[in-house]
Amino acid sequence: MGQIRVIVLGLVQSGDRLLVAEGYDIVKRESFYRPLGGGVEFGETSLAALKREFWEEIQAELVNICYLGCLENLFTFNGERGHEWVQLYRCGFANSWFYQQAKWTFIEPENAQHQPIQASWVELARFRTGELRLVPEACLQYLEESI
Repeated sequence: MGQIRVIVLGLVQSGDRLLVAEGYDIVKRESFYRPLGGGVEFGETSLAALKREFWEEIQAELVNICYLGCLENLFTFNGERGHEWVQLYRCGFANSWFYQQAKWTFIEPENAQHQPIQASWVELARFRTGELRLVPEACLQYLEESI
């Protein structure tokens, strides 16, 4: 039987760009994009997890953190069903250098294959038009409301 996972994601925008990590589903043979973040550990608040994940992934300190809400995300990835509660935040970088950086490469410790993950700034228009897929899809609604 599956488990419900609690994760936290941070929406970081720079103008009309969103910072996202690229993923690939080998069964569906399609790419997708997700804001940075990760799992909330037992005894950890989602805010603490957000800060920890951004530090672990790209060594970034966050500022202007604003809680947006909780999403329920039911999905299939690599043929496996998933169920997440997503704590969603809007945030920014303490160091303006991060807004100038084009790409980051990092490895998630829980990734069994230790495949490098690429993160980069992507124009929001590419998600709005459906050219690229943002997950969870409800994130786009939160981005639209802020414009």
